[in-house]
Amino acid sequence: MSLVINHNLMAMNAARALSISYGRLATSVQRLSSGLRINSAQDDAAGLAVREIMRTDIRVLNQGVRNANDAVSMIQTADGALSVIDEKLTRMKELAEQAATGTYTTAQRLIMDSEYQAMASEITRIATATDFNGVKLLDGSLSGTAVDGTEQMKIHFGTGNSSAEDYYYVKIDKATASALGVGSGAGTGAGSTISTQSAAQTALAAIDSAIATKDNIRANLGALANRLTNTVSVLSIQAENLQAAESRISDVDVATEMTEFTRNQILTQAAVAMLAQANTLPQLALRLMGG
Repeated sequence: MSLVINHNLMAMNAARALSISYGRLATSVQRLSSGLRINSAQDDAAGLAVREIMRTDIRVLNQGVRNANDAVSMIQTADGALSVIDEKLTRMKELAEQAATGTYTTAQRLIMDSEYQAMASEITRIATATDFNGVKLLDGSLSGTAVDGTEQMKIHFGTGNSSAEDYYYVKIDKATASALGVGSGAGTGAGSTISTQSAAQTALAAIDSAIATKDNIRANLGALANRLTNTVSVLSIQAENLQAAESRISDVDVATEMTEFTRNQILTQAAVAMLAQANTLPQLALRLMGG
């Protein structure tokens, strides 16, 4: 190589190598400080696109878990109210059993019937007052009796909108006293009163039917709660594994990157040293010129 003074090719070469090494060192520092292998599209365009899709799905799945858990809480609220209604029906049957025997007077049966009707009114009050986040649960609002099936609650938990995969409906039958066929609200039905011995005797079967209806509602709710709990488990597993896949694409391997950082640091230091040496070489020309 000729000794020239207009162009210091050695210094230019060292500067170019320094720029490359310094850029790689800067990338290593960015990755180690952020913990991410991909900090911009420039790092890995395809990987960035896949990562962002995965991140969206992960967040949606986690929201689906929350949706399903909210539905479980709603069902537990309805089931808790039905357990109280169960206590009222048990007391009503106890009163009917008491009034069905012949050892009491008409006046005494009227007193029993007064408590009987109070229990029926309390059942209706519980059914109409029970709500979850403002949604009535036991007053028939979710009984699904509308022709178009709108009177049901859609529980959405999937990442799409497929009826086979992403949501299903919760149906809760009406649980007021009249719907169960007990109390004065049931009209002239068998369970409407226990004011007479014969009425009390027929009320026993009506209350059994009411209890069976209530138990059927609770059983359906229990099945839905179990289904939702299983859904939560599946969604959590999906989110966890998707997070693992996203991590492999996006997160930096600290051990590997630290090795790369050390390598780039040494190369940068060497390039700086060689650039300093290359910048002194043109001074040799001065010696030849007697400088």
